[in-house]
Amino acid sequence: MIPAAKPLIGDEERAAVDRVLRSGMIAQGPEVAAFEQEFADQLVGGRTCVAVSSGTAGLHLGLLAAGIGPGDEVIVPSFTFAATANSVALTGATPVFADIDPVTYCLDPASVEAAITERTAGIMPVHLYGHPADLTALGAIAQRHGVQLFEDAAQAHGATWQGAPVGSFGSFAMFSLYPTKNMTSGEGGMVSCATDEIVRMVKLLRNQGMEKRYANEVVGFNVRMTDVHAAIGRVQLTKVGAWTAQRQANAAFLSEHLEGVVVPTVAEGATHVWHQYTIRVPQDRDGFAAALAERGVGSGVYYPIPNHQLPSFGLDTDLPATAEACAQVLSLPVHPALSQDDLEQVVEAVNAVAKAGA
Repeated sequence: MIPAAKPLIGDEERAAVDRVLRSGMIAQGPEVAAFEQEFADQLVGGRTCVAVSSGTAGLHLGLLAAGIGPGDEVIVPSFTFAATANSVALTGATPVFADIDPVTYCLDPASVEAAITERTAGIMPVHLYGHPADLTALGAIAQRHGVQLFEDAAQAHGATWQGAPVGSFGSFAMFSLYPTKNMTSGEGGMVSCATDEIVRMVKLLRNQGMEKRYANEVVGFNVRMTDVHAAIGRVQLTKVGAWTAQRQANAAFLSEHLEGVVVPTVAEGATHVWHQYTIRVPQDRDGFAAALAERGVGSGVYYPIPNHQLPSFGLDTDLPATAEACAQVLSLPVHPALSQDDLEQVVEAVNAVAKAGA
């Protein structure tokens, strides 16, 4: 079976972990500080970055540091992983769900504009599947209404919009470092911060509200990254550029050779990093996935239930583009571990299943 995703952990990562274990400095220390600086320099144009224990923690702390709390509304997509809306709710604010652009799967600026109220304090697009949201249009809406822009860049390490890296636009941005992301630290997240004030508050919140030991300034959390995880992340940073190029080459091959399905497209001015390669199957998507599995090709459905309809939110909101995507999307293998034979097997399987269903 060709897996839909595959973490890539090599001898260099193992050696880095051993180095940290031998040092005796296991908790947040010099490896974390080095990882933060290297990530900032390589991926977000030098913006100060703060490492935390998970992507969800990064969103939560970023929102709190930006002043989001009870009484506020933050506009988010419903077509994404639940952590996006969960992080808003965890601050005491209310996530307001907007629809997506059916081509990019990212927040639709027109739907965002329609969702603005007097309580709106922020807009948080997700750069879904590795494709950047329309940060030009969304930034203009935020500026016009005097609200903040935040970026959920969990899946978009190295993506760019109009030549600038994602993670350099909003008050803060969060990158996930979960094992199946384009790069990993084993588990973790990175928060890219626009101001010194947000940097300081995220650092306080991740460490029990302390900058100096026992001098707790605010009520905080324990969501630090360990030096073990940071050491893995530092090695992965040296590889992610080549991996991204391979993902882009794999995606190009699939788009050139797939037939009978709707292949993804890239918006003008966007650099896609292909965390997922997501096709549309208008009829019987789940049956299509099962037929691919019989031919040895794994796939994934991201995401089958819109967030606003999850039991945790339970809202009756009309988001037609979201509903259609939830019923039709299917992500195929695109990860850099694929061989040419693997890619050809994926193409052969998809085309055969599509032809059989025609």
